[in-house]
Amino acid sequence: MAVCLGTLLLDPTLAAARADEGMWLFNAPPRELIRDTYGFELTEPWLEHLMQASVRFNSGGSGSFVSEDGLVISNHHVGADALQKLGTAEKNYLRDGFFARRPEDEVKCVDLELNVLQSIEDVTDRVNAAVPPNASPDEALKARRAVMAAIEKESQDRTGLRSDVVTLYQGGAYHLYRFKRYTDVRLVFAPEQQIAFFGGDPDNFEYPRHVLDICLFRVYENDQPARVPHYLRWSKTGVQAGELTFVSGHPGRTSRLLTLAELEYLRDVQFPYTLELLKRLEVLLSAWSARSEENARRAKDDLFGVQNSRKARDGGLAGLQDPALMGAKARAEEAFKTAAASRPEFSGVAAAYEEIAAAQKAIATVALRYRLLELGHGFHSESFNLARTLLRAGEERPKPNGERLPEFRDSNRESLELQLFSTKPIYADLETLTLADSLTFLVEKLGLEDALVKRVLAGKAPRARAAELVSGTRVRDVAVRRQLYSGGADAALAARDSMIELARLVDAEARELRKTVETQDERKKQAHAILAQARFALQGASTYPDATFTLRLAYGTVKGYEEDGKPVPPLTTYAGLYERAASMKHRPPFDLPELWLKRKSALNPKTPLNFVGTHDIIGGNSGSPVVNRAGEFVGIIFDGNIHSLVLDFAYDDVLARSISVDSRGILEALRRVYKAGRLVSELQTGRLKR
Repeated sequence: MAVCLGTLLLDPTLAAARADEGMWLFNAPPRELIRDTYGFELTEPWLEHLMQASVRFNSGGSGSFVSEDGLVISNHHVGADALQKLGTAEKNYLRDGFFARRPEDEVKCVDLELNVLQSIEDVTDRVNAAVPPNASPDEALKARRAVMAAIEKESQDRTGLRSDVVTLYQGGAYHLYRFKRYTDVRLVFAPEQQIAFFGGDPDNFEYPRHVLDICLFRVYENDQPARVPHYLRWSKTGVQAGELTFVSGHPGRTSRLLTLAELEYLRDVQFPYTLELLKRLEVLLSAWSARSEENARRAKDDLFGVQNSRKARDGGLAGLQDPALMGAKARAEEAFKTAAASRPEFSGVAAAYEEIAAAQKAIATVALRYRLLELGHGFHSESFNLARTLLRAGEERPKPNGERLPEFRDSNRESLELQLFSTKPIYADLETLTLADSLTFLVEKLGLEDALVKRVLAGKAPRARAAELVSGTRVRDVAVRRQLYSGGADAALAARDSMIELARLVDAEARELRKTVETQDERKKQAHAILAQARFALQGASTYPDATFTLRLAYGTVKGYEEDGKPVPPLTTYAGLYERAASMKHRPPFDLPELWLKRKSALNPKTPLNFVGTHDIIGGNSGSPVVNRAGEFVGIIFDGNIHSLVLDFAYDDVLARSISVDSRGILEALRRVYKAGRLVSELQTGRLKR
């Protein structure tokens, strides 16, 4: 993949964000930039309304309220996790779709949690003040962890809201985010996967596209549809080419502020390893899925996630291997060092870069074992994850709140327990398959003579050991999990459960590896804080932090592009959908659901279906609402084109594009194909028709 240098050659550390660049904090929006470029004023009421109408899916992704009665819209692929967990051999919601024609038919999701941001508070000074001067990285890590836990607990106790201290600018700032949680979430509508993901993996990250990648849920409180104070009104006119629009969503992770040493680590170590693992899983799940229809149903969502991640990482690695991108980064870094050296107050910048490089090198020495043991890549199974959570909960919960691993803090307890006690289906045959393969991967990476590998395998081949572990555990039983969780460490020990004992076997080394990585990360945070201070002084308020799966504001115009000398139009239509299917002779994945063939004549072929824009997005933005100047819903982000895969590292507005489902295409499908008049009415009026 070629990387356009239109913006990459600018010095990102010395020049302000340009064009439509930026994933901006809602408490530090680019007011002047938007006013000067587009003549539009971001007001506090406008921002507050959009912020509280935006929704985070804790399963990964974004969404928004689109009626006062708690109706939420997101992508089908964001809702796929919930659809998969609701599905059975008799009811395949993920494949066949669902529509609740009456409110009482809406189906409660198994373990879906939605978060709505209520406020942001800068707590940087308090967090930094808690770290003693000249503290070792280990001491600093403990102090920072303790104060962050204290801030979160104080906030949660005072407000009743989920409270998370979020690290920004790689350690340059710390903000407290408060969220309202919704855990009674019910499925309202999902189209068939054939139309939600028309074109499948071949068309993924490509454009033109023709998909209806949407899913509708409703949040409930006290067993009634929740009345929400902020929701997005549906636009009556949709979008036009060249129109300014905004995206409010939760981008997962970007790496634009990383140093050259950190990017080289991603290029040479992390990305190749991750791609090897993903490609291995893709082959495994594809082969297993081909054996039966039920296998395919059980593995469908996992396989989609693996394929999507593999393609995204392929694009990211291509960017990191492009000399133009890395050369631009190297020049920018040197220019920043030179600018900082001219200011006595920034004399520590050069040393900060050296500190980051040294810490990254230290992480590299333990990275393989860390991923296999602590991240669990050597034990890929839901049973192992549950067993480890139960084991560690028994050890962590008796500790003071500030000394626990972050996932066991009081502020995260409700979310942790929601997942731990989920009634989602866990299939023993699929568990055995993935565990056997990951144990084989463990052997390949560490060798059969590794002392820990020998103890893990217990004298058996990986497949036999996996079968023994899966058949010998009871952690897939929710009642057993509740009993072990409430009983603490003694109960976990007395259970003599095969998977808990496996988790115990690797836990000492896994914890030590985690401590090493987190201590080195603390070194990097302190060094990045020095860089951030210099960057703020040189650039002022014109910088934005890397993405952290927290709410951000992006903006851009609906705009096509030119590729291989040919113009690519900004919008596609329903006519294009049927033409694309016919040109591929309706062969999967370009086949259409039977209902869409039957009701083709009912659709207006000129209705816009998808559109592209210059919005700065990344994974996690899926499901983000696209709104116009009036704050009206005009579309929903579902993808980026192939050129957008480099946005992890640098912004480009020449070829990179966000891709959205058009609001007009959504209404047309609901009205003409699904005969969902009740939903259409709710979207147009903003209230549930009772």
